[in-house]
Amino acid sequence: MTTYLVHRNQARPHPGLGQLTPVQAEAGPPAPVNLADYRIRRKAILGGLTHEYQIAA
Repeated sequence: MTTYLVHRNQARPHPGLGQLTPVQAEAGPPAPVNLADYRIRRKAILGGLTHEYQIAA
């Protein structure tokens, strides 16, 4: 349950925040990125029930 709450409150886009995460809402929206130029890494949350996506390093 803790993992879900962390995801919901910190990493999930919120409709009330203009589809930003709470961290992005505080710091401002990120600059646009052309995702075709990057490899994307998917991280399974809650055993694959949902996922988070990041640009791979």
